[in-house]
Amino acid sequence: MTIAVRAFRAEDADAWDAFCAGCLQSTLLHTRRFLSYHGDRFVDQSLIIEEDGVGVGLFPAAESPQDQTVIVSHPGVTYGGVLHQGRLQGARLLTAFEMIAAHYASRSRIKLLYKAVPAFYQRVPAQDDLYALFRLGAQRVRCDLSSTIDLHTRLPASQRRRRSLKKAAKAGVSIIEGRQNLERLWQVLADNLARKHGVEPVHSLAEIELLADRFPGEIRCICAALNQQVVAGTVLFVTPTAFHAQYIAASEVGYDVSALDAVFEHCIAVATQQGRRWFDFGISTEKGGTVLNDGLYGFKSEFGGGGMVHEFYELDLSK
Repeated sequence: MTIAVRAFRAEDADAWDAFCAGCLQSTLLHTRRFLSYHGDRFVDQSLIIEEDGVGVGLFPAAESPQDQTVIVSHPGVTYGGVLHQGRLQGARLLTAFEMIAAHYASRSRIKLLYKAVPAFYQRVPAQDDLYALFRLGAQRVRCDLSSTIDLHTRLPASQRRRRSLKKAAKAGVSIIEGRQNLERLWQVLADNLARKHGVEPVHSLAEIELLADRFPGEIRCICAALNQQVVAGTVLFVTPTAFHAQYIAASEVGYDVSALDAVFEHCIAVATQQGRRWFDFGISTEKGGTVLNDGLYGFKSEFGGGGMVHEFYELDLSK
């Protein structure tokens, strides 16, 4: 059996997405439908992994926007990683990594920044990639901490969260869902980010609406309404194993009536009903993982979750 890699070509897009759908650790972020929304923002360097000419794995990647000698898996998404359907395990995956490293090194690339897929997105255990990186001498260069609920063994919500949920109900907060609420939620999000941090959302309204149109069952907008006004909400990315809160926002009125508590309890209930294993609130770390926003992490954890990590590795390709 001979393992080799070749560059992704535009005509591979449909086959990529068809294969991606059956991978052990893939989510919507790995599809060409998602990656292509970036347009020409990144110089794509994705690879297809083949065994005796048959596709057995995918590696979404692009040049770092800051340094073309660095390959990132992938700069346009939260995580990347090698994707496979079970045929790239153990020694095979180690060989695949050697081929990946050799491919980029032969093209004058110096480093590979690898964004591992967090464990809660994996349909079965699939961390052979981390072992392969260890064997090749990669160094962990970043670690983010996310608050994640195991819906099979959820811890009790804190008394504060239970009180806040009652407060939202007493105030008359109702839950509404649908893409048509994105514009109103984006205004809440933009106001919130500008007021607290002086920044704008990573995605523009046009971009998130485009993605919602491309993934109508996987990108969901859940909002809390009070007096017919959106006062809080979240945009969920739905994967085969998890509901992930990609964006979270509340207006000052929303905070006053604890509207996010109503939003999250609704989302957690739906995730459970639809057979997901995990509900993920996202990371609470800043500055490359070196600073923990403990207040934010505490708020998320009080819903009954625990810590899961996002790991980043750097592989020196010049050796």
